[in-house]
Amino acid sequence: MPLKRAAEHHAVMAVIEERTITLPVPPSANQYWQYTGRVFTSQQARAYKDQIAYMVRSNKIDGPVALNLTVFRPRKSGDLDNYLKIMLDALQGYLYENDSQIVEIHAYRQDDKDNPRVELTAYSPDEHEFEAKDN
Repeated sequence: MPLKRAAEHHAVMAVIEERTITLPVPPSANQYWQYTGRVFTSQQARAYKDQIAYMVRSNKIDGPVALNLTVFRPRKSGDLDNYLKIMLDALQGYLYENDSQIVEIHAYRQDDKDNPRVELTAYSPDEHEFEAKDN
């Protein structure tokens, strides 16, 4: 049975578009946005987006997008959801056209002070599976 499931999984993954990328940990929300009567992205935020654009620099995923990611924090602080919002906004326009394409997220938080990073796998979920969840 496990061999049959592995073969089925391999067959499905062969037709699903998938990208795995290691990204830098995004800046904190306090460093990402600045407030001076209006809200705008900081110089640090623009530098992070430029870095993401350079690292991703491939064709965008069309249609629904699913994400599996692990944030390896440099220290034991920072909420997982704050990292996600900043990173997903930075990936918009590079890995996918719009973050409204994201239909599934699996996110995990770990600590690694020596090598902080985000390990991200983005893929197009199986269309039949996606349609079944919609119904």
